[in-house]
Amino acid sequence: MEKFMLIFHNTSNTEMAFQDQSPEELQAEIQKWNVWIGGLAAQGKMLVTEGLLPTGKVLSGSAKTVTDGPYTEGKEMVGGFMLLQADSYDEAIEHAQGCPVFGTQGIVEIRQVQNFG
Repeated sequence: MEKFMLIFHNTSNTEMAFQDQSPEELQAEIQKWNVWIGGLAAQGKMLVTEGLLPTGKVLSGSAKTVTDGPYTEGKEMVGGFMLLQADSYDEAIEHAQGCPVFGTQGIVEIRQVQNFG
């Protein structure tokens, strides 16, 4: 069984729309994620998942300069990630197709985790 990282990308417009949702609308959106994640967990496929805050720090260059970012004004933002196990890319893609991010024009990037062991 291989490990795959699903990286959830939202547009800045989606992030702004979430801020304007009522508590009931936000709870309904969270419930969609809970159902999808719970289904993967019940199958023993989900290893870990986390949401990310919209701001952070960026370390760059040989001088290792630290700046604020990424900025919510960007075209795309990483909203979170999941580490899951699957037999193949095809299976990982199949699991990713149920992700609620697609309902808000988001993107799921799927990357196989390299095994150094």
